[in-house]
Amino acid sequence: MNIIHLKYAVEIAKTKSISKAAENLYMGQPNLSRAIRELEENLGITIFNRTPKGISITDDGEEFLQYAKRIIAQVDEMEELYQNGRGHRKRFSVSGPRASYIGMAFAEFAARLDADEPADIYYKETNSMRTISNVVKEQFNLGIVRYQESFEQYFKNQFQEKKLKSETISEFSYCLLMNKNHPLADREDIAPEELAPYFEICHADPYVPSLPLIDVKKAELSEYVDKRIYIYERASQFMLLQRMPNAFMWVSSANESTLNHYDLVLKRCSANQRVYKDVLIYRSDYKLSDLDLEFIRTLVETKENVLKKR
Repeated sequence: MNIIHLKYAVEIAKTKSISKAAENLYMGQPNLSRAIRELEENLGITIFNRTPKGISITDDGEEFLQYAKRIIAQVDEMEELYQNGRGHRKRFSVSGPRASYIGMAFAEFAARLDADEPADIYYKETNSMRTISNVVKEQFNLGIVRYQESFEQYFKNQFQEKKLKSETISEFSYCLLMNKNHPLADREDIAPEELAPYFEICHADPYVPSLPLIDVKKAELSEYVDKRIYIYERASQFMLLQRMPNAFMWVSSANESTLNHYDLVLKRCSANQRVYKDVLIYRSDYKLSDLDLEFIRTLVETKENVLKKR
């Protein structure tokens, strides 16, 4: 198997026709058919079903094509990177949770970048298991994993099994974020049961594979609340809180500019004893770059400035 065979399979999947794919690839149809049969035999799977009406993609083929497209894209990216003497281009990538202080740190880090130096910068917000996968598959060089302390052994085992280095960035308990006109906004300390009448805004994808999703939700979500809005994107969560004075959200922190912009306030809930950790991860064989080190320094500085003001 080589990159050419991957391109053959992707072209067939795109055109849904071996003859059309052969035409696009400037090769004979028999040669293309033979190459695909050899690829399937080599892999031990059937990628395409051949019928008198044309071809269809098998389940194994769908999975294979996802990998093939990713590999082709990475090869194309590498070729583009090193053509015409562009090998000096800097690259930075981090995958992590939807967290205000991390978003602030990334913005501050990006603002310090040298505009005269070519660079590709990637920042992805997602859940902890997808962050681990992103780093292991080398799609991202750095990851920040957030988990409840009660799940710590599971995640430590994951780091060890997948040969990841890890370093704790912060430990905290969640506080409450709500509209400044929320009925409880004037309270200094809010009891969890007082939240029962209100909507909880929460992340849509809590994920700890060692537990059924229903158990993870029990561990993560408010037991007194029966009205929830699940959101994947952080800015939309803030806008909902701005528009809904009867809603709240559990957060690690929020900076003053965000609070003022969305008319929000942070409130303490001393009864909440759940401790969370944000842990930096990267592959054991990966050497941290100057950009990585600068981001980590900015992340630690921002964490200290934001969390100490809570």
